[in-house]
Amino acid sequence: VDYVNFKGEGVLENESYNEVRWGLLQVLENMCGRDRDISALNEFVLNAKKLLKQRVLNAPVGIDENRWLSGWGRRLDSYIDAFYLFGGG
Repeated sequence: VDYVNFKGEGVLENESYNEVRWGLLQVLENMCGRDRDISALNEFVLNAKKLLKQRVLNAPVGIDENRWLSGWGRRLDSYIDAFYLFGGG
């Protein structure tokens, strides 16, 4: 749910640069779907980071998306921290 709140579902026109989307749908589509628990969460985080790096690379000239990338990464890493904090591992 948090990823949708900060990066969208991936179905709207304004959720893409150069026709490359970065929403929840795209993260899930890029996952293999074989893992469970922390492995699945790690796969989600890695795929989300990869898509957000693509977002930065595809950003229009004059839009400095790179300034947000480390914060987005920390936010995604917090999903893994929360997994352990709340007894997932």
